[in-house]
Amino acid sequence: MYSAEISRKNPGCFIFLLDQSASMEDPFGGSSERRKADELATIINKLIHNLSIRCAKGDSIYDYFHVAVIGYGQDTVVKSAFDGPLTGKDLIPISELANNPLRIEDRVKKQDDGNGGLVEQSVKFPLWFEAKHAGGTPMSSAFKMGAEMVQRWVAEHPKGFPPIVINITDGEATDGDPVPEAKALCSLGSDDGATLVFNIHLSSAAGNPIELPASDEGLPDKFAKQLFEMSSSLTPFMIGRAKELGMPAGDGARGFVFNAQPVQVIQFLDIGTRPANLR
Repeated sequence: MYSAEISRKNPGCFIFLLDQSASMEDPFGGSSERRKADELATIINKLIHNLSIRCAKGDSIYDYFHVAVIGYGQDTVVKSAFDGPLTGKDLIPISELANNPLRIEDRVKKQDDGNGGLVEQSVKFPLWFEAKHAGGTPMSSAFKMGAEMVQRWVAEHPKGFPPIVINITDGEATDGDPVPEAKALCSLGSDDGATLVFNIHLSSAAGNPIELPASDEGLPDKFAKQLFEMSSSLTPFMIGRAKELGMPAGDGARGFVFNAQPVQVIQFLDIGTRPANLR
């Protein structure tokens, strides 16, 4: 299981569910400077950029992945989170995504100067969507929409690597218990295995990060424990990749992270979006 080759004829599927509720305007992890919505936008825009680079061959982008980004907020609104030329689109090939950013910003990045110091360098940073925060948290509806996409995708790619769904939220659904919808989503899959569901909890409360736990012991509240329950176990390849990155991942580790810093979240997403057999 989880060994299907990823190729242009047999692409992978990644669906990101993004909490865009009013509470995402709150500070992240007790910080007074960074909003959760801003952290989330930076993380996902950077991930899409990294996925595009991974699929680049010369001047071409090979369609190894199909990607959807679903935003949920504004009371009961669940829809594609893409802005600009991709507004309203759901699962699209990575080449279409890479070639249609909303805009490209100049940002400053600190680089090693080779002498033990850091130097600032201007870099181009593509954005596909903006930070948003309004209304409630219809997380259950987001998982239901994700299941509809997965069902459609696996019907077209029955032998493909199982879809990966990554939900990023500050925790509390406002449209009922999301666990049944997440479990229903996990019951879908390809011939190669069940859909993998991973969760990242961006809490307002200060606290030590918890990465890839094998149990809910030590999680601070019922919402973190609920998200842990909704998370799939990592595949053996993903556990090995996590250990390479210095992340704690033993037997039974699940794809769940609580209050990780942006670098740690990017590492986690790299694990979740790097199947073993990309060709």
